[in-house]
Amino acid sequence: MERRSRGRSLVLAIGVLLLVLVAMHAFMEGASVAKEEDPPYEYIKRFTDALSLVQQHYVEEVDVKKLIYGSIKGMLSDLDPHSSFMPPEMFKEMQVETQGSFGGLGIEITIRDGVLTVVSPIEDTPAFRAGIKAGDRIIKIDGEMTKDMTLMEAVRKMRGPKDTEITISVMRSGLASLMDVTVTRDIIHIQSVKNRVFDKGIRYVRLTQFQERTAEDMADRIAEMAAEGPVRGLILDLRNNPGGLLHQAVKISDYFLKSGLIVYTDGRNEEQNLKYYAHDDGTEGSYPIVVLVNGGSASASEIVAGALQDHGRAVIMGTETFGKGSVQTIIPLEDGSAVRLTTSLYYTPSGRSIQATGIAPDITVEEGLVVKREDDQVEFHRVKERDLRGHLENGGAESTGESATPLPAETAPDAAPPAGEVPPPAADGEEAGKAEDRLARDVQFQRAHELLQGLQVFSGIGSN
Repeated sequence: MERRSRGRSLVLAIGVLLLVLVAMHAFMEGASVAKEEDPPYEYIKRFTDALSLVQQHYVEEVDVKKLIYGSIKGMLSDLDPHSSFMPPEMFKEMQVETQGSFGGLGIEITIRDGVLTVVSPIEDTPAFRAGIKAGDRIIKIDGEMTKDMTLMEAVRKMRGPKDTEITISVMRSGLASLMDVTVTRDIIHIQSVKNRVFDKGIRYVRLTQFQERTAEDMADRIAEMAAEGPVRGLILDLRNNPGGLLHQAVKISDYFLKSGLIVYTDGRNEEQNLKYYAHDDGTEGSYPIVVLVNGGSASASEIVAGALQDHGRAVIMGTETFGKGSVQTIIPLEDGSAVRLTTSLYYTPSGRSIQATGIAPDITVEEGLVVKREDDQVEFHRVKERDLRGHLENGGAESTGESATPLPAETAPDAAPPAGEVPPPAADGEEAGKAEDRLARDVQFQRAHELLQGLQVFSGIGSN
């Protein structure tokens, strides 16, 4: 009876594996066939043999589903840093995140040198208020070591019901031992658009992520500011924005462009070669724009910056961006799990690949504060896409991508690059005096503000 049960489990396990392979094969249909000397089903046979040996001889009884899921996870993680397998509960977590509201701490994380590392605490969240900093290395979560823990597993452990406590043990530069930080979970509402109005017609908009309503919210905010007086210059802040949904990056670029190519993708299969264009349908005015970027600007942020830079629509200011120029497509499976697979690379309108190189600013301005801080000796190395183990190399600019077929799925937020030491300027949600103080001390913002003021002065000289 026990053997029959094991036999049924083995059949079920093989069925799940074949389901994944069939789904991936259907998506990748049209790809080059494997070499005759390496028939793929020979390797599948080896896998089933190994699975059978584990079932029969391992010291303890094993969970077949756990083995299969772990095998798929390992297979995908060996491809590149952004391909991954999401069991049903993790897939649901990812869907919740793109909607902009979830229960947790309010931090973005990545894996750096094999260690779970804080990307950045999100403003006005429990983690932000508890003093978690960019660059903190999370060694334990509620006493459990994070070594070999995946990003999605860590996210799942840190999220939970509102008002429940969690203790994370972090290693911070300058400290001799681990520091335990207890954080009370809360419902995290990500406000992806923040704005402020300045004198002389200068406006400021900050995008923190690219979510379902980001483009609409940005358009509404700019319209509200325009109602207070004509816009004569805009600072678009994309610093520490890890990206998000592709169609939102396209809509935001389209908002500022009257025509032309915004971005194109080039992949292994013809259906992955896509082009996205701007349309003159309510395009915002011709006022000058300064886009602020840094090493925390990734993916969708780089698409917007690259498009506006190539079209000469904006001056890009700050430091080199992260360099995540790959497209991840989410492919749901029948059991509620999903495969996140890198399927193509992004290219700017001029044919530049973003992958592992990022967007170089027109004007380089290093991050810093006008007033020296007591802890400014602390240095955090900013990780870039090219620093990640197994990253894809830059694809160059040979491809053209002719197809205009819609993507099978939108890109989703992924492991983001660490944010810099200097927090981005605050906007909505803070006291006016505190926000003004932070803006006044932010070197990059001040340079952008001065540039727009200078353009106004020169414009007046030319007219006279």
